[in-house]
Amino acid sequence: MNVCAILANGFEELEAIGTIALLKRSGINVDIYSVEGQTLHGKHEIQICDLLPLDECKEENYDLLLLPGGPHYVTLENNRKVIELIHGFHKQKKYIAAICASPTILGKMGLLRNRQYTCFTSMNEDFQGTYVDQYVVCDEHIITARSAAASIDFAFAIIEKLQGKEQKEIIQKQIYY
Repeated sequence: MNVCAILANGFEELEAIGTIALLKRSGINVDIYSVEGQTLHGKHEIQICDLLPLDECKEENYDLLLLPGGPHYVTLENNRKVIELIHGFHKQKKYIAAICASPTILGKMGLLRNRQYTCFTSMNEDFQGTYVDQYVVCDEHIITARSAAASIDFAFAIIEKLQGKEQKEIIQKQIYY
């Protein structure tokens, strides 16, 4: 299984790094792409480097698109390549996982219409779907999560979708969840 994670300066570290760490613990390959160069700083100034350039991302190589939240969501929603990838994954019914502020990108694109979803509560708008007040909501191929506090449950929802419930439970036991 292969995951494409997309970041920009201002990403929420817990949502990105925490989720990616659990996915990797489960044996899922995660490639991290940047829209702003090889080195980025998170919302709390944690730096990550050696990131892949987004222009080299090929949708056909991935099973899931991961969009962590944080202030960087504005950069993501204004990036042509990010929007193209979201549309491509959606059209093929490949998994799209977005947490905190990032589900609002999907909402503004109309992808939450007639779906159940969650996002950072104060950012919920009329996305013509049903907002659910819980940590993680899965509706077909779209996985949404509310906030940094939901990062672990978000990662487990992704693991379950990609590898099954048994694998999710193995990883949960490994971390004494």
